[in-house]
Amino acid sequence: MAREPLDTPTVENDVRAKQGVTGHNVRYVLGIGLGLAIVAGVILYFTVGN
Repeated sequence: MAREPLDTPTVENDVRAKQGVTGHNVRYVLGIGLGLAIVAGVILYFTVGN
């Protein structure tokens, strides 16, 4: 199989170009994790920080 020259662009369709999975409630996991980290930081600030 012949190799393509390096200066030709690679063209992919929308489905093949997508690099991550969609769905699986990722935004909810990230949001809840961020919220819990903020709550933990506030609790630590008021208990240990003073």
